[in-house]
Parts: sequence; C-alpha cells; structure tokens
Amino acid sequence: MGKLSCRSLCACCMGPPRAASPAGAAVDATAGVTVKVTDRYVEIKNGIFELTLSNPDGIVTGVRYNGVDNLMEILNKEDNRGYWDLVWNPPGQKTGIFDVIKGTEFRIIYQDENQAEVSFTRNWDPSLEGKAVPLNIDKRFIVLRGSSGFYTYGIYEHKEGWPDFGLGETRVAFKLRKDKFHYMALADDRQRIMPMPDDRLPPRGQPLAYPEAVLLVDPINPDLRGEVDDKYQYSCEDQYNNVHGWMSFDPPIGFWQITPSDEFRTGGPLKQNLTSHVGPTMLAMFLSAHYAGDDLSPKFTNGEYWKKVHGPVFMYLNSSWDGSDPTMLWEDAKVQMMIEKENWPYCFALSEDFQKTEQRGCVSGRLLVRDRYIDDQDLYASGAYVGLALPGEAGSWQRECKGYQFWCRADVDGSFYIRNIVTGKYNLYAWVPGFIGDYRLDATLTISSGDDIYLGDLVYEPPRDGPTMWEIGVPDRSAAEFYVPDPNPNYVNRLYINHPADRFRQYGLWERYAELYPNSDLVYTVGQSDYTTDWFYAQVNRKLDDNTYQPTTWQIKFNLDSVSPSSTYKFRVALASSALAELQVFFNDQDKARPHFATGLIGRENAIARHGIHGLYWLFNIDVASAWLVQGVNTIYLKQPRSQSPFQGLMYDYLRLEGPCGC
Repeated sequence: MGKLSCRSLCACCMGPPRAASPAGAAVDATAGVTVKVTDRYVEIKNGIFELTLSNPDGIVTGVRYNGVDNLMEILNKEDNRGYWDLVWNPPGQKTGIFDVIKGTEFRIIYQDENQAEVSFTRNWDPSLEGKAVPLNIDKRFIVLRGSSGFYTYGIYEHKEGWPDFGLGETRVAFKLRKDKFHYMALADDRQRIMPMPDDRLPPRGQPLAYPEAVLLVDPINPDLRGEVDDKYQYSCEDQYNNVHGWMSFDPPIGFWQITPSDEFRTGGPLKQNLTSHVGPTMLAMFLSAHYAGDDLSPKFTNGEYWKKVHGPVFMYLNSSWDGSDPTMLWEDAKVQMMIEKENWPYCFALSEDFQKTEQRGCVSGRLLVRDRYIDDQDLYASGAYVGLALPGEAGSWQRECKGYQFWCRADVDGSFYIRNIVTGKYNLYAWVPGFIGDYRLDATLTISSGDDIYLGDLVYEPPRDGPTMWEIGVPDRSAAEFYVPDPNPNYVNRLYINHPADRFRQYGLWERYAELYPNSDLVYTVGQSDYTTDWFYAQVNRKLDDNTYQPTTWQIKFNLDSVSPSSTYKFRVALASSALAELQVFFNDQDKARPHFATGLIGRENAIARHGIHGLYWLFNIDVASAWLVQGVNTIYLKQPRSQSPFQGLMYDYLRLEGPCGC
C-alpha cells in the first residue's frame, strides 16, 4: 500500500507515547503497526498494546497491555466485551429493539508501519425489513504507531426510500475486568472506589424505587455498606463529558474513554449522558433520550436520506510504576484528552465522510444583549453559548438529533469563534446565562470548505415587556440555585456528601419534600423568603401513608402598592425540567374552575428520578390581566396536578413578574 501523507504520523498529532510499564512487560513504542487476520479474529499491534477484534463481527474481544493478557471482562462472552450498539423501533412499535451491531464483512482500509484502519460493515437490504434496523453501518477502528490506545468511529446511512424507523440510542460500550478495575473517575471531584457488579444483586443489594438504584446491604467491600449505587448518579453534561474511565491498582493501569468533540452528539452542550458505572462499564454515548425523552429520539420518515459519522472517540491506556496514587493516571488522562481535542478533527481517519480541517469552515462574530430595563447600553453577552445546528426555530437545537452541532462559549466581550464546522446549512443559535429565552440569527448560514465567515455584531433582545416587579432564581437553565435537601442518611452516596456542586445527585431527594411539608405546601413570600433555602429544587408530589401521591400547589405571595387599570402584566416562567407534568397557574383564585394558564401535559425528561438538576428548557410567557390582580397582597398558585408517580414534577429555572410598559 502507498504511504500516507498526514500529520497523524508525527508526534504532535498522535500525542507522546504514554506507556510506562513495570519490568517484564515488554514495550517498544517505536515498533510499527501490524495486522494479523485469521478466520475468527483481527489482531492489531503497535508494540505498546494489542487489540483483538472478532472477524467479521468487529467486537472488541481483547486488549492486551502492560503485562495483562486481556483488560476486557474475560468472564463475559466475546460479544459482550467491547461493542457498538443501538436501540431502534419500527413505526408503530413503542418498545425499542436492542441491537449489538455485528459486522458481516471485514476489510483493511489502510495498513503500513505507521497506522492501520480496519472496517466492519453491516448492510441492509429489503429482505431484512422489520427484522433489522434499516441502516448501512460501517464500524472503523484505528491504531497508530506510538499511540497508547485505539480509535473507533461509525458511519450510519439510511438510504432514500428505505423504511421508516426511530432511533432511541446508539453508543460504544466497554466492559472491563471486574477483578482488576475498581476505581472510577470522571472529574477531579467525581472519582471513587466502586461496588462490584455482584453487589447489586440480592442478597448483597436491595432494589430501590427503580431497577437502576440499589442499596448496598452486604457488599464485597464492607466500606461501601449502606451506600446507594445508581448509574445515573454519574451522568454528565456533554460539554464536560470529555474523559472518564477506570483504574486498576495491581498492576497500575488506566483505561479511559476520551471524546475530543461534541459535534456528533445530539441535543447541544447541556445534554446529559451516562459515562462510566458499575460493571466496570465505560460508555461513549452518541445519541440517547436520557434527561430529554422522546424529543431526542430521531424519527426517519417518508424514506428520507440520512448519513452521519459518530466519532472518532479514543480509548486511551496508561500505566505507572506506583499504584498508590491513582490521581497520577487521572492527571495523565486529562493531558491526553487535551492533546486529542487540540488535534481535532483528526487527519488520519480515512473515511471520506469524515471531513478534515481543510474541508471545514469557521464562523465568528460578537453577541450583545439589549435589555433597556437593565441598561441603556447594549451589554456584552459574556459567557454566552453560541452554536450552529440544523435550521429550525429559536431554541430548536436542544431537541435536534439528526445533524451535527458546533458550540463555543463567548469571551467576556461577547466575541465568539466557532471552528471546524462540517459543510452544510445551519442556523446560528445562542443563549446567555443571566437572561431568559433563545437567540437565533434569522439568516441560514451555508458553510463551504475553507469558509471563515465574520458576522460582526449580533444583538439578542431577550423577552421583556416591562420592568421587573420581582424575580425568583437565576436564569441559567438549572434548578441548582434552589434548595437541595440533605439525603436520607439511610440512602447516601458518600461521594456527594459535602459536595455542593453535585449534592442534587443523591438518591431519594424527592421524598424529602413531604418531610419538609407534611401537611401543606410551599409558600414563598417575595421580599421575605430566600430562594436558596425556601424554594424546593423540584415541585414533586407528596407521598401519603397509603403509598399514593397527592398533587402539590405552591404559592408566591407578593405585594402591589397599586394596580395599573386596564393593563397587561407579564408573568414569565422558565422551567428547567418537566417529567409527565403540567403547570397550572392561578392568580388570586385557586378554586377557579379553569386555571388562568396551563401548559397541558409536557416533558418526559425524568430528571427527578435520575438525579439531574435540569432536563430540557421550557419558557412560558403569560399575559396577566390587571383585573386578576389586587392592590395589596396577591397570591400566584402554581399547581402540578398529575400525581400517578413520585417522579412526575417540575423543576423551575426562573420566575419573573413584569409590570406594564411604562409602569
């Protein structure tokens, strides 16, 4: 085969070899890459590690590294170790079909001493209608010379005229050896010794309110007794979900999943996904309905054409001489993560569907905020989230799940620069912490190869009709600023004790509401109450003694010195999440036959049960007739009437009452 001309072959692209090994584990970081193909396996070596894939399935059956014959769980069947999978459903079928993606054809895309890329494809044809997801899938694996790990990416294609279907999830999963990998890390302050998978099963584990949550009553490691384990306690927003994984102490080895770009993940930077959890399991999530519901499950209808590249993501291996300090391997993994991000988009991925730097474009500009009730001058949109996603309405990016998205955070002066945008048509979207609503540039942007588009100054005018009479919370699309209670001491995850940023990840917090408000509901008095202590983080149902649930109605009390006659006030309610819930709003009359405003049933985000502090963002702008208000003390009643489950409820982001224009 011919030689590759690519910066991937130099150290700056691959990153420095990181393969310190104890005596007896022969390592040659300068060795070339070799590929050995047999009837059952494909073995790829580079002198640092050896990757074994099943032929033609393309399942990771083995990873040999640092003197350990196999880091994958050898007690599992070979097709349950390292694999791509998806969940799909034919039209009219609600229950998803779980599918471990197994190739039917193997080929070597490229091989020389510097790199190898191999492909495992599975193609669809009409004889498979109703039996297999109507996608052509090409799974790729890459090993580079001198690189301590391997890359994988997948190309999914739905051809024009093929059957309709829905896609609920797709990811890569790795199941490591439970006799070696006991320490998990996903952030500087989110890492710990984890339970064993056997601990989750009776009699060692006691199931709680849903299958994912288990109380450890007799764990193998007695230090973990009395804790709760739940994989959703380790979820992470995609904007921070760059590196996570597991460490072994004997020998000291790290196995890490590094995601260098969010462009192929759905739902934007705030979308939450699973990371690593008991197994030991490690996931690279590309598409999921977690914390969002069916809105984030794409539907392919009317024979539409679709093609998307998921990845590449990097599985990084590291080791050290001294296993007494696991932070050494974690710190090294973070360094490697930054190297991978700096080298994105990779020039060594050989699919023509994965665009390289020179094929992509850039967009820059400056975003300002105009709110004349706050300042006579335009304000810098400092820290704004600015991004490109498929064309749609303002805010549609958080439910967009078919195309690519490209995001950045604006500088202090509102300047933004979005790099490495795949060619195509987009809208530019933004939202600004501290302000409600969503910005969208009216023009559709067409990105061509080599474009560097400067948009100049853009002005976002957030929703505003009049002066602020009062406000509750901070408009940041999260309920984190509100009161998050301490957990029931019988159901704790010790990682999150004395952990202010993540205290909401404890199990069972929804049950604390009934303990705080056993007989009556929350009442918030403007000017006296403090939302950090007096506004519960979620409006949930009250559990009764007979294990049924009672709807709750919260009150906001506020004083008006006068009411402007024949005028319209504005009540703005931003929700951080809704789970099969409804918001009904009454002004000064909770016994009214019909509410003054109702959302109807909204949301399937399940953030309450899954220890999230937000799901999707909802903004409701409610016209308030002056006849509904009175001089003196007023009460707004916020009722959530759906009460079939403890997990139905609302999380508020921010509430504001505006007076009439000129008030």
